[in-house]
Amino acid sequence: QVQLVESGGGLVQAGGSLRLSCAASGRTFSTYTMHWFRQAPGKEREFVASISRSGGESYYADSVKGRFTISRDNAKNTVYLQMNSLKPEDTAVYYCKLITPGSGYWGQGTQVTVSS
Repeated sequence: QVQLVESGGGLVQAGGSLRLSCAASGRTFSTYTMHWFRQAPGKEREFVASISRSGGESYYADSVKGRFTISRDNAKNTVYLQMNSLKPEDTAVYYCKLITPGSGYWGQGTQVTVSS
């Protein structure tokens, strides 16, 4: 069983920054690629970023490339999402995800609201 707990969301003005965290327990965290997704009101959940097991490779959605940075600390079983130059269209609930062979685990999400 895997438990994921996101934190760090909040209300920020456009152009501001937030840092999200996702703490994992229950599995060997360092053996899995980690992902961030988001879901805006009335829209489907979409991919934001992912990071390899070692942290050496990362991938981003075009909409956040150059503004968001994903990182991880395997000693703390935590993955981060640094979000800079936030825009109102970044408003969403942000979720981290861990995928194992045959299963996918989501956190409860953290709300990010960007005001114009």
